[in-house]
Amino acid sequence: MPSSIPVQDAVSDRLDRFMTALGSETRSYGPDAAMFIASAEATLRGGKRLRARFCHAGWRAVARFSARDAIETDALWDLCAALEIFQSAALVHDDLIDNSDTRRGVPAAHRSLEQQHRTLSWSGDAEPFGRAAAILLGDLLVAWSDDLLEQALTGLAQAPDVRREYARMRRDVTTGQFLDIAEESAWLVNPISEHADRALRVVSLKSARYSIEQPLLLGALLAGADESQQSALRSFGHPIGMAFQLRDDVLGVFGDQSITGKPAGDDLREGKRTVLIAFTREQLDASARRLLDELLGDPTLTADQVSAIQATIAESGALARVEELIVSYAQEADRALSGARLDNAAVGELRDLARAATVRSA
Repeated sequence: MPSSIPVQDAVSDRLDRFMTALGSETRSYGPDAAMFIASAEATLRGGKRLRARFCHAGWRAVARFSARDAIETDALWDLCAALEIFQSAALVHDDLIDNSDTRRGVPAAHRSLEQQHRTLSWSGDAEPFGRAAAILLGDLLVAWSDDLLEQALTGLAQAPDVRREYARMRRDVTTGQFLDIAEESAWLVNPISEHADRALRVVSLKSARYSIEQPLLLGALLAGADESQQSALRSFGHPIGMAFQLRDDVLGVFGDQSITGKPAGDDLREGKRTVLIAFTREQLDASARRLLDELLGDPTLTADQVSAIQATIAESGALARVEELIVSYAQEADRALSGARLDNAAVGELRDLARAATVRSA
């Protein structure tokens, strides 16, 4: 993605200051809690800061349209940081649900907590401890996210609008996450013709709104966006979010582990019923479809089996269809910015972010 070091640095600095402020409050909790809190803090390191960058871009598009010299406030950086903490919470729970061993090339939170149980020579089974602790870790991160959000909104006239959109984001992504895991079971009783639409609904709720559209809107609302500005940013953000997740689905099957930080074919081992899989199944005969269904969701898939499924997906035309859909969504988003009452420089930044979100290798 294009360089956005100022935003990344500002958000990282804000997170550091937030954790420092928490230190005096949590010091009395004892050493076991200190380990737990340190594990939560570790999840905040790294990442592309995608949501913060779109939030910042949404704010800039509106604030600088009205005032050329609009100054980035503490409230903006608090909001951006709150989004990144919520993202960390979502990833902790997502890795737990998917039984993922790694995240960004290091052990996933539940695996790290599991290992700490062993290192400390505690009694009992380390694995269920790690899973239980990770649930609570995600909950703690959600609470921290709320803390920073409320700090950002203190005394602001825009607070009700921002708070309403943030709440909607939380509802959407949680429901989308449920639909994602439900589809891994529900696909069997639904017509093949409905699978792609069901998968696209998951993409919209779990990723498109939460990753791009709503961060954009939150930044814009903080800047006082009017109805036409909100509409333009929604019309841009949602299709870019759809394209972003479809690219993620492609990488989940065909990605390079050395770049993505996750094993190639991880989505296949997890049994993800993505648009890519729905398009593939539409083109297979009954026996080939049955074989694909038997392999999907097998955590012991070998590299050769993953390669065979990759070939099936590509040869079915599903990969090409998804790539075409990504291009179509990107074009739809670009049209939404034409003539919008937004800062011209910020519109250019949005287009750069859009290209980077949809044409990427990690």
